Amino acid sequence: MSSPKPPRSPSQHRPAAGRSGPAGARPGQRPGQRTDARPAPAPKPQIQPLSEAEMEQLEQLLDRVPAPLEPLDISMLDGYLVGVLLQPKAVQAFQWTRYVLDSEGRPAPAGFDSRELLGLVKRRYQELNQAIVDRQWFDPWVFELAFDEEDEEADDDANPSEVVFSWVAGFALATDVFPDLLREDAADLLEPLATLFMHLDPEDLEDADDLLEEIETLEPPKDVSEAVEGLVVATLMLADISRPQPRAAAPQRPPARRGPPPRGRF
Repeated sequence: MSSPKPPRSPSQHRPAAGRSGPAGARPGQRPGQRTDARPAPAPKPQIQPLSEAEMEQLEQLLDRVPAPLEPLDISMLDGYLVGVLLQPKAVQAFQWTRYVLDSEGRPAPAGFDSRELLGLVKRRYQELNQAIVDRQWFDPWVFELAFDEEDEEADDDANPSEVVFSWVAGFALATDVFPDLLREDAADLLEPLATLFMHLDPEDLEDADDLLEEIETLEPPKDVSEAVEGLVVATLMLADISRPQPRAAAPQRPPARRGPPPRGRF
């Protein structure tokens, strides 16, 4: 399956945005006493999601990336990170971070310090990765379209595809730069990819007749909430294909017990 051309993203929007015993001894356990109790599993490291202030900081840092580089906007960045994380083999940081600073992957000019920017990006990367590993809901960073504050119904009438367009464009960029995901079984990929790419211009889907046919069978989302939900559902469906969870080992039957030996005659 060929990758769609990553379309350009809109640029002027904002994201929604007692006394201790010997070491190792349990209470009530004598030194040297053996125990068959298994140690408790180590807790998962806590990943601190970016606050709204940090998201604004990240947006400002992206805006400050010097020309001629064209950094991703914050919504396109989020979809791009998901596309990177869904690759069957982990993509090294030095490979994917260059496209954060420039959608064409051009190197940053000498003297440009991107450590603060990439530090925030990597925290979001870790947060998304944990959600994908655990198959948990996450909140995609999508743009809120500007509307007249006096028109309360304007937000309800927003075109869902326009709201999620930049996110999907970032995902498309990741599949274009790192195409291993699209080399998985095409039949399995069709439904989740169609759920995402239905928000792009059909002209961006070159040599993807099967994908276009699948998109024709889907009902467009009724509102923004349904479109955003589709992003998450499609992401987790793709994760089941490219990053399947290990299956629990089937319990083994105990060996058959032997009966008593036959009695001999005396």
